Amino acid sequence: MEFRATLLVILVAAGTTLLTRAIPFLLFGRKRSIPKSVSYLGAMLPHAVMAALLVYCLKAIEFGAMGLWIHEILAVLITIAIHWWRRNTLLSIVVGTASYMLLTQGLLGI
Repeated sequence: MEFRATLLVILVAAGTTLLTRAIPFLLFGRKRSIPKSVSYLGAMLPHAVMAALLVYCLKAIEFGAMGLWIHEILAVLITIAIHWWRRNTLLSIVVGTASYMLLTQGLLGI
């Protein structure tokens, strides 16, 4: 019984993945142009992801003592510096998230 449940979960996940990969081709095909709303979302979503990560990073910040907030602010500054330097949203997200996690977990010794 457990094998059937596992197999069913795998099949549902595979089908869902295949469907989400195929939908853009089915909707937009080669002959249709991409709607302006989809192009707009493609341009705006990276910035929305950055804003969501910023809110997550700073949501529980406490200014009682420097040790309580310096890691968060430092991670934000690292993210801003990487983005200004390379102008690459994906790189900024990855480096910013990694620096935040490393700093808040104390793995950098700061």
